[in-house]
Amino acid sequence: MAVTDTAIEAIKQMIVSGELQPGDRLPREADLAARLGLSRNSLREAVKALALIRVLEVRQGDGTYVTSLDPALLMETMAFVLDLQQDASVLEFFEVRRILEPAAAARAALRMPDTEVTAMRALLDDLGEDPSADDQLACDVEFHRLLAIGSGNRALASIIESLRQPTYRARIWRGLTQTGAVHRSLAEHRSILDAIAAREPEVARAWATVHIAGVERWLNEMVSPEPAAAPAVLRTASAASPRPTIRPIRQRL
Repeated sequence: MAVTDTAIEAIKQMIVSGELQPGDRLPREADLAARLGLSRNSLREAVKALALIRVLEVRQGDGTYVTSLDPALLMETMAFVLDLQQDASVLEFFEVRRILEPAAAARAALRMPDTEVTAMRALLDDLGEDPSADDQLACDVEFHRLLAIGSGNRALASIIESLRQPTYRARIWRGLTQTGAVHRSLAEHRSILDAIAAREPEVARAWATVHIAGVERWLNEMVSPEPAAAPAVLRTASAASPRPTIRPIRQRL
């Protein structure tokens, strides 16, 4: 293991063990280097690396501190890396979304406060029944952000948020080119929200799966030379109908 990696691991263990808590200041550079048996140069490189991934914060003239270690802060690095991925990998990101977002929807059905459900309802109502592709996309981004937050799991919400940018252009493309995509997406959003409002976690999970898998299937057809097999969740849906065969819940708050 490289010396810098050894220093990174040593600092990480100080945090994991609880010796260093979020917001704590690290010992003086000379003292910490001596304690770890490392050169000060190696320690500095380790601190720089940990600062880049938001584990440490270097304050000029004040020392080095452990950050809040909030999941949203730590996931900023993951979001940056995902932004660099090429279009060919976007299907893989949709696969990850199809795994994570239905779980978030199910958790939201159990955990989301009524006030947040009402706010999401207002978001959809304000959009109207015949929105433009641009307005629908903005609503889509906010809807999924609020849904992830409503899961009550900050780490899960942060991971889902980090997947937003890599799939953003595909969602724009679909809204502009696929007939009925805007209205289909809005109808599916309402069905997800109705299930959350009715506190039906498995129904919310199913509708969220259908919603993400529908976009994934369309994208697969766009980028694959051969017709792609539909995701399993869509094989029971009518090809001619934008509405899947899951019975929607229409409960208003």
